[in-house]
Amino acid sequence: MATKSPLSPLTRSTSQPRRRRRRRRGRWIFLGVVVVAVLALGAAVREWSGASLTADATALARVQVQPFGGTLVSVQAFGPDGRMIPLTVQGGRLTPRTLLTPGEAVSVVVVVRRPGWLGWALGKEHRERLSLRAPVASLGERWLTVRPGEAVRVTFDQPVSAVAYGNLRRRRLNGPVLTLRHRAAAGTVAVAAAARSWERLGTPVAVSWFPPAGLPVAVSDPAPGAGVVPADPIRLTFSTTVDQALGGALPRIRPRTSGRWRRLDSHTLLFVPSGLGAPFATTLRVELPRRVAVASRSGRSLRTARSIAWTVPPGSLLRLQQLLAQAGYLPLEWTPAGAPVGRTAPAQVLAAINPPRGRFTWRFPNIPPELRALWSEGSPNQITRGAVMMFQDTHRLTVDALPGRQVWHALLTDAIAGRRRTAGYSYVYVHSSVPQSLTLWHDGQVVLSSPGNTGVPAAPTKLGTFAVFEHIPVGTMSGTNPDGSHYNDPGIRYISYFNGGDAIHAFNRASFGTPQSLGCVELPLAAAAKVWPYTPIGTLVTVEK
Repeated sequence: MATKSPLSPLTRSTSQPRRRRRRRRGRWIFLGVVVVAVLALGAAVREWSGASLTADATALARVQVQPFGGTLVSVQAFGPDGRMIPLTVQGGRLTPRTLLTPGEAVSVVVVVRRPGWLGWALGKEHRERLSLRAPVASLGERWLTVRPGEAVRVTFDQPVSAVAYGNLRRRRLNGPVLTLRHRAAAGTVAVAAAARSWERLGTPVAVSWFPPAGLPVAVSDPAPGAGVVPADPIRLTFSTTVDQALGGALPRIRPRTSGRWRRLDSHTLLFVPSGLGAPFATTLRVELPRRVAVASRSGRSLRTARSIAWTVPPGSLLRLQQLLAQAGYLPLEWTPAGAPVGRTAPAQVLAAINPPRGRFTWRFPNIPPELRALWSEGSPNQITRGAVMMFQDTHRLTVDALPGRQVWHALLTDAIAGRRRTAGYSYVYVHSSVPQSLTLWHDGQVVLSSPGNTGVPAAPTKLGTFAVFEHIPVGTMSGTNPDGSHYNDPGIRYISYFNGGDAIHAFNRASFGTPQSLGCVELPLAAAAKVWPYTPIGTLVTVEK
């Protein structure tokens, strides 16, 4: 049997280093594994030694302290202007204690203190920041087609916590749908919503609904036929886009009113008057380029039309008197009971329809009793009539004593500008009992008292109070005598007509103080020359026994 030969010395010397090298590699591999494990553990400890901060479906945000995070030290929230927002922290949820505005930018900062065994390596504290915005609940559809009798369903793109609409205050709503019951068949309502209970209501957004119709349906605000203030804006909302409803053209306002149309959105037009707006005592009409179905005031019926109309009320007589007094055309002053009406067009127009309270007082001492008896606050009277005529003449308007559109426009313009007449106030009263005389009163003083002549019995001067309507320095007077013959007297001086053909004027007579004229009030030349400058158009003349 053969025997195995022993290893040679050379063989034994080469195998031993190989074994040592293998042992060394094994130790290095083990050490590498240990190092990797330690590094991984360190990374995990570092990763899990802070806090996570995320948005939340119900609260503002949620904070979660990680396994090695330690203790939550502080939680703070700040608004866009840097103000601090107080928070309630419960179950990791962060809820504001004051109402936020939908869409408001908020920064949330949390600080945690790490355990002592980690603090020396990773730092004692860890800070986490989250920037977010308060959620906004948006309407799904703003222009709805609703069959008569059905409820109006307003939908949002997310559940809503609270809503307000129309004149109602904030109320709870848990869900994405608001149901409006018992509404008219067509209409518009402003809806405001808050997605969270800790939010304010958002900006109101108009929601309009329309019944099914073959034509585009128009809803107007104010409602058709309603009374409007001249400066009121007019809103038209259509069931289709404005261009589809009107063919790309804009409506016209009649009577012509300064202002402009604005597109608020694809379905809505708004006419905003400028200046003093529509004239008083008119029917304001919007003429449409195409026929549409116009919803009635109640919204329960539709009519096909190319126009929508509203009523502009007349200006108040009381306010007319107040403005005339403030402008210096009455012998009275007017003082408001409260703050004066603002010197802006909207304020003055509104006051013209709804006059403020106040008090009239006589401007001058020693008011003639004949003049005092003519005044009546808030009612038609000769003092007001004469003042309107004087105002018309001063502003070069047609003198007809009617406070029409031009008079109101000029009055309100003067009120806004603070303009006032400074020529004073005159009054003439004629005593037709013998001896006949004329007395001129101005600004509390008797300026002149002169004998005069009134009409003969066959052509008497009419008793009463009248306003001067024509004022000429020299003219020709003609007419018919009581016996049927005609007269023509040129060169008559200082004429102030106050009633038909009756006038105060100069006339050459041998005597004065008895009936001698054909209805006029005749004065000596010197007296007539002095009276004439005080009797412009609108001056009151009273003829009495």
